[in-house]
Amino acid sequence: MELILKQDVQNLGFKDDVVSVKPGYGRNFLIPQGFASLATPSAKKVLAENLKQRAHKEAKVVADAKALAETLKALEIKLTAKAGGEKLFGSITNIDIAEALEKSGNAIDRKFITSGIVKRTGKYTASIRLHRDVIVELPYEIIAEK
Repeated sequence: MELILKQDVQNLGFKDDVVSVKPGYGRNFLIPQGFASLATPSAKKVLAENLKQRAHKEAKVVADAKALAETLKALEIKLTAKAGGEKLFGSITNIDIAEALEKSGNAIDRKFITSGIVKRTGKYTASIRLHRDVIVELPYEIIAEK
């Protein structure tokens, strides 16, 4: 039995894959749970057309993400925080980095920024996932507030 997956199914396939499964598994589990639909010839044509359109849109999104990545690479982010010597009173997290990026005119959601919790002054890098295929390393510096 051939089915088109509507979402990712572990150990079977990803969304929009055409998979062959045993009839009982398809009829009794995948279709009733909404994980798949029958792969009729007309459904396969619709899927192919949707994938073509999605690929075209995806190319534009990737190009925009790459352009934003180039902009971010040129930025110099400097964060100030209260500190005693080199040790901060508190910490710098991805929320602080997102706020600094927003002030520079590049609003990026904090969920896409990966940076450890920093508790000392110095230079660090944060990883920003702009797209599944576009990840940029952003250097930033933490300076003690005077």
